Amino acid sequence: MNAQEPNHAKTALKLVGVAVMMGGLAWASVPFYDWFCRVTGFGGTTQVATGGASRVLNETIVVRFDASLDRDMPWEFRPAQDDMTIRIGETGLAFYEAFNPTDRPVAGTASYNVAPYSTGGYFTKIDCFCFTEQVLQPGERVMMPVTFYVDPEIVNDGEAKFAQHITLSYTFYETDLPEDVAQLAPDTAATVTE
Repeated sequence: MNAQEPNHAKTALKLVGVAVMMGGLAWASVPFYDWFCRVTGFGGTTQVATGGASRVLNETIVVRFDASLDRDMPWEFRPAQDDMTIRIGETGLAFYEAFNPTDRPVAGTASYNVAPYSTGGYFTKIDCFCFTEQVLQPGERVMMPVTFYVDPEIVNDGEAKFAQHITLSYTFYETDLPEDVAQLAPDTAATVTE
C-alpha cells in the first residue's frame, strides 16, 4: 500500500502541473495572439508606423472605408468618403464622422481590420482616432482622421499583390467614461421622471 502512495502523489503533482501550465497558456494566449496578428497582419490586423513609406510606386490601389456600431453604441458613425485611389506607398488621409445624439457624454473605442486579410500586413497607419478612446459630449459632432499608406512590399507578396482594393473597417463600442469626464457628467441615473 505504501508503494502506491508515491504514485498517487506523483499523479496528483503532474495533474496540478498540467492545470497550472494550461492556465498560463490561456492567460498568455490573448497577448500572444495580438502580437502575432500585429506582426504578420493575420486576420486583417494593420501595421503602425511613425512616418510615411520610404518609396512611392506608380501603381495605385483603391482604399474603401466602412463604419459600423456595436448595437449598444448610441452614436452615429460613418466614413466621410466612400473610397479613395492612392499610389502604393503614398500617404493617405481619410476622415470618419461621429455624432453623439444623446443628452449625455459617451465614450467609445474603435476596433478595426482590413479586407482582404492578405493585405493586413501591408496596410500601415501613421495616426488614427482608433489609437485612443474618444469622448463625445451631448450633441457633439467630430471629424476623426486616419493617416495611412499601403506598404510597397505588397507587390512582392504572392497573394496580396493581386488585391485591387482594400477595405478599412471600423466598429465603435461604448466604453466607460474616463474618471475626469464622469465626475463632470450629470448623474442621469438619479433623475426620476414623474
